[in-house]
Amino acid sequence: MSGKDNSRRPDDQTKKAHQAILRVRGLTKAFGEKEALKGVSFDLLTGEILGILGPNGAGKTTLIHCLLGLIAPTSGKIEVFGLEFSRHRIKILERMNFASNYVSLPLSLTLWENLMVYALIYRVPQPGKRCHEMLKLFDLEGLATSPARKLSSGQMMRLCLAKALINDPEILLLDEPTAGLDPEMARKTRKLLKRLRQERGLSVIYTSHNLQEMEEISDRVALIREGRLLALGSAEEIRSRFAAQNLEEAFFRALEEKNVS
Repeated sequence: MSGKDNSRRPDDQTKKAHQAILRVRGLTKAFGEKEALKGVSFDLLTGEILGILGPNGAGKTTLIHCLLGLIAPTSGKIEVFGLEFSRHRIKILERMNFASNYVSLPLSLTLWENLMVYALIYRVPQPGKRCHEMLKLFDLEGLATSPARKLSSGQMMRLCLAKALINDPEILLLDEPTAGLDPEMARKTRKLLKRLRQERGLSVIYTSHNLQEMEEISDRVALIREGRLLALGSAEEIRSRFAAQNLEEAFFRALEEKNVS
């Protein structure tokens, strides 16, 4: 999608398929006496969309923040691209990006200026061209010179998604990315993520409260409750484990289960 790298072709990604691009081992995070994460371990595979599902307060956003280095875990290990995150944070983050329904971009800057700032931070080749591509991709061209403060919540989310793809990341972390989007744009965003996974080997960690969306888009789903990983597998495997007809039913059965191995 950008001119930075033509080496990540589909045949290359086929060779890398099923390899872990990100590893989390025994991750804990305590805020005082409260443990938000309790020994979470999982892998994110190359070209995989991994959905993180849990109720409010389950630890989903804390996990995302640890993976971004915004907060330091109390214990445990994060390895990305074969590198220890705590020692190579800047090098790793150059190849990642992030968008959240709960984080907005600078309101005084125009949409164009917002994207250009990040294009320059990430040293994107032909930054002006890339900004135009992202504005067009998310139907924001007509608002390019408008200050971000004039955007609706849905338009702001689209701008955040455009920013998240500006550097053609290899790993994308998305926290409730379709919340606030109209159904058509949400559908377009899901199709885009699946296309980038197929064409570019993009790996995605994706939180959502939309269970139908989670089942549609995720290759695997991780169920989290009270900071613990309850289950990890395909939607079909999760449904089978909890003897459920759909992911929603499995989700609520997982929450009701007192002792989950």
